[in-house]
Amino acid sequence: MAWNGEDYQRRFDRLANKGVDVHGEADFVRDYRPATVLDAGCGTGRVAIELARHGIEVVGVDIDASMLTTARRRAPEILWHASDLAAVELGRTFDVVVMAGNVPLFTTEGTEPALVAGVARHVSPGGVLIAGFSLDRGYTTAAYDTHCEAAGLTLIERYATWSKDPFTDGDYTVSVHRR
Repeated sequence: MAWNGEDYQRRFDRLANKGVDVHGEADFVRDYRPATVLDAGCGTGRVAIELARHGIEVVGVDIDASMLTTARRRAPEILWHASDLAAVELGRTFDVVVMAGNVPLFTTEGTEPALVAGVARHVSPGGVLIAGFSLDRGYTTAAYDTHCEAAGLTLIERYATWSKDPFTDGDYTVSVHRR
């Protein structure tokens, strides 16, 4: 799927201009008090830029050139990498790795185990992988938990929203797995 980073970002800019809080994912991540974050599937950098604004060292990775062009324009001081998340190798780990915005759903069906393994290898010992995605497209919490377990991660929390509403088998999940 080809994206237009500027169009995508304008959508969030319009919401923010109307007073909508577009930083729920970043607020959720900040609750874990990380010093370092990998924004895996960073898109135009909305989450990464907000985290950096709060003094957190952030690195962003995305496969889409248009999204990364927008991210680099918006925050040239952040390190942005072009890579498939299943193959990414940054040579370091992070306190938090976050996949916001349905990242697992934008991968080719059947590649989810490789995606999870790719991002999980960047989670520091004691660190967490946080992922939020819709459950109405065939990728289940059971499958995701199995892929996380295979990558050495254990489920510690699950919510229905980024604002931490309780998860009751709804159509969206925010899952937190610890190394």
